[in-house]
Amino acid sequence: MNLDHDNSAALLEQVAQALNDGVALRIQGGDTKALLGRRTRGELLDTRSHRGIVSYDPTELVLSARAGTPLAEIEAALQAKGQMLPFEPPHFGAGATLGGAIASGLSGPRRPWSGAARDHVLGTRLITGHGKLLRFGGEVMKNVAGYDLSRLMAGSFGCLGLLTEVSIKVLPKPRACVSLRLEMDAGEALEELAQWGQQPVPISAACHDGEYLHLRLEGGEGSVKSACQRLGGEHIDSAYWTQLRERQLPFFASTRPLWRLSLPNATPLLDLPGEQLLDWAGAQRWLLSDAPAEDIRRQVSAAGGHATRYGPDETPFQPLPALLLRYHQNLKKQLDPRGIFNPGRLYAEV
Repeated sequence: MNLDHDNSAALLEQVAQALNDGVALRIQGGDTKALLGRRTRGELLDTRSHRGIVSYDPTELVLSARAGTPLAEIEAALQAKGQMLPFEPPHFGAGATLGGAIASGLSGPRRPWSGAARDHVLGTRLITGHGKLLRFGGEVMKNVAGYDLSRLMAGSFGCLGLLTEVSIKVLPKPRACVSLRLEMDAGEALEELAQWGQQPVPISAACHDGEYLHLRLEGGEGSVKSACQRLGGEHIDSAYWTQLRERQLPFFASTRPLWRLSLPNATPLLDLPGEQLLDWAGAQRWLLSDAPAEDIRRQVSAAGGHATRYGPDETPFQPLPALLLRYHQNLKKQLDPRGIFNPGRLYAEV
């Protein structure tokens, strides 16, 4: 049975009705990212009826799909052609959709080497708070008209408008892939990773769990084989990276508050209470800690980063400086002047 369906007319009608009635809309796809962001009020707008791959040209490395299309469906289509989504979006559940992946802006272990979700967005179709269905960007990298606005949708959590379609850049899967585990402490691992980052070592993922450094090497068979011989270590199942991406490692089974710390490259270990797991070669760190949010954010900010709280919380994202908050509010007013889309999901003031 073909489930592909263009339901943009019905979505547009629901937005128009919300504008007419003055009610807010709570945008939801598979609802797999519900633990991230503030709870928002409003009438449910379910995107899953608007689904299907609109176009896919493997030779041009471009895929366009409706927002409600399951990520698993997109990845299966790419797999059949030996291609992939370079930013490895987390699913966090079987119902994950393309719209949710872009709206949350989350990226997996390959992010420092292949780019973030927003870096691969070529164009979007969007229903704005004016009740209009507009197209921004294009389907090739050289078409830059409106490109920045499409990129703004990544990580906006539906606060700026309703994504209906996304065009994304895809890449061929590497010819060779090997995962290794090396025994070393976290400090040594950060130093080694900083050194390897200046050398032609084909790393595409790096995570330290407190005891071992896990590496994924990808590329041509010769370069991967050479790197394996140089680095040594124990070969492990590459499923480790999916478990990391989906927060399925034993580390994440804790009941303590979970924090995601985003830090500049080569940031030394932070003296924070709790357990840490270092991803993205140390640029993304997961923290399990009962420490006060103010203490965690103060230390992370001093290092040039920001901290995000996963789970129910009134302030999940790092509070914005006054000037930056005004920019967010002005952008919201331009695209959603009546404030009907996911009000307060990112910040209470937006």
